[in-house]
Amino acid sequence: MVEGLSRLTANPRFAWDAYRRFIAMYGNVVGGIEKGEFEHILETQKHKRGIKLDTDLNVKDLQEIVAKFKELYQHNIGEPFPQDPWKQLEGARNAVFKSWNNPRAIYYRKQNKISDDLGTAVNVQSMVFGNMGDDSGTGVGFTRNPSTGVKEFYGEYLTNAKAKMWSRASDAQADREARRRHAGGL
Repeated sequence: MVEGLSRLTANPRFAWDAYRRFIAMYGNVVGGIEKGEFEHILETQKHKRGIKLDTDLNVKDLQEIVAKFKELYQHNIGEPFPQDPWKQLEGARNAVFKSWNNPRAIYYRKQNKISDDLGTAVNVQSMVFGNMGDDSGTGVGFTRNPSTGVKEFYGEYLTNAKAKMWSRASDAQADREARRRHAGGL
């Protein structure tokens, strides 16, 4: 996957970053590995290099992180990270169906008076990459300002980022100034 994406985009850094994110998400959602275990590997690599932002990781860093993510996966799951896309899809599909009966889903249905016998569905869609460079990104838009409630368009975005990065306060904070500088070019 990573070699093909690297060739297709002519951007090896992007490809390796996407692959490390995929392994972490799959390992967490499908394999049940705690997110913190992947984050620890990522943060250790950043500390080793003396950098703060994920976007400062180079291809070699990302390759090392991917190797460590795969070791973590094998250690926790007892088998190598699946390379067959059909096996990956099957694992993801099964995880969605299993999630119907997790405590959080049961609580949500109870709170919202949703029947337990409806079941769930899996939606498969094409992925869009927001972390392909400074001319791509991820963001949110609102028809009301979420802080004040005023009826006005409000939006925020991160350049060279994926949606998951919204929850990473350090990256969001560091990128705030970059958004201000970049805003004139939108």
